[in-house]
Parts: sequence; structure tokens; C-alpha cells
Amino acid sequence: MQQEACLRPPSPVTLPVSGQAAPFYVRRVYCVGRNYAEHAREMGFDPEREPPFFFCKPADAVWAVLPGTTGSMPYPGQTSNLHYEIELVVAIGTGGSNIPISEARTHVFGYAVGLDMTRRDLQIGMREKGRPWEVGKAFDHSAPLGPIHPAASVPHIETRGIRLAVNGAARQTSDLGKLIWSIDEVISNLSTYFALQPGDLIFTGTPEGVGPVVAGDLMVGAIDGLGEIQVRVV
Repeated sequence: MQQEACLRPPSPVTLPVSGQAAPFYVRRVYCVGRNYAEHAREMGFDPEREPPFFFCKPADAVWAVLPGTTGSMPYPGQTSNLHYEIELVVAIGTGGSNIPISEARTHVFGYAVGLDMTRRDLQIGMREKGRPWEVGKAFDHSAPLGPIHPAASVPHIETRGIRLAVNGAARQTSDLGKLIWSIDEVISNLSTYFALQPGDLIFTGTPEGVGPVVAGDLMVGAIDGLGEIQVRVV
């Protein structure tokens, strides 16, 4: 006799894929810390090229914002300093461990525009105590993303511009060529710690200019070739 599950399994987290009917199923979410020199400086750190470090968000922190729409993000609890961080997100299509840098790009399914929303006061408080960052980084709704664009449709992604405006005023402006650790290097390094699998997402870091938003603010982030993402804090 077949037994019923104690609880219903959660619905899978998916993202739309530009030009395709089938969605991208999200498995894990990895994030690279301080991967632009000027952002490292504004956070009070030396931007010397040390090995990259990573933290994670839960898959269900991810939610899709469709082109031409404005997503609504609830202002999270337990913070008075919610920050935006615009980022290139890499979607993994082929898994692997110990991936050579020269082969890293063959594991990429596509790219998306994402926001790594951060409860900065909680993150800094945990950092100063030597504790994990999860309460500052891994909260509900903390990872809005635009559609994934297949890699073949966005050649030379590493030369694209990246930017974010709040209420129409520019806040972050840079280009992906300023990543301390390149897309290929990030994938290769991360794969030495975790066996990457199809469905994994990698937030590659944010440029300088991070700052707070409050309820009512409209964030518009964009990467050349990937469109834009619009999110209002409510």
C-alpha cells in the first residue's frame, strides 16, 4: 500500500527563458562577495585580488520579474537599511566539478539581470561578530531576476555595461569587464567547492554605488543585451 507524504512537496522555482516556452528550473543560488574593486573599497575592504568567496541564498528567495512589468518586493522585517545590489547572474546548464577555466563557459546555459537585495545592517552586524550572513542576505524575496537569455544570444557578455537607477536617478554604473574574478574564473573556482548542477544560479557580484531603498522606491536595473528589471519596494 502506497503511503501518502506527510507534507506536500513545495512547488519548483522557475524562471522564464527568453524566446523559449520551457522554463529554467532553479536548483541552488550561489553568490560571489566583493567582486568589483570599487565596491570592495566602499564596503571598507582592500580590493586586492584574493581568492573569491561565496555565500548562498535559498532557491525560493528567487522570483521572476517579466519584461515590461514592475515587480513588487515587500520591505523585509528586522531591518532599517535595505540595500540594492545589481548583478549579472549566470545560469548553469551543464554540471561538473573542478571545471578548468578554459572549459567554464561551456557549462553556461544563459545569463540574467538580478538584484541581490541585502539587509545591510544585519549583514554588517553578523560580520562584526564573525557569524554567517544569512539573515542579511538569504531572506524571502531577496533575489528578483529577469528572464534568462540563452548564452548564444548574448555574445561577449564580459564587455557589457551594467547599471541601476532608483526613482530615475543613477546609482550604479559600471561594466562587466571590471569584475575582479571573471565569469570563467568564478565558475571554475566555485566548482572546486561544490559539484555544480543544471539549474544552479551564480550571482557574480555588484559594482560600487550600493545604497538604501525604502517603501515606494522604484529600482530599475539593466545589463546591455539582457534588458532591464523593474522592482518597486512596497
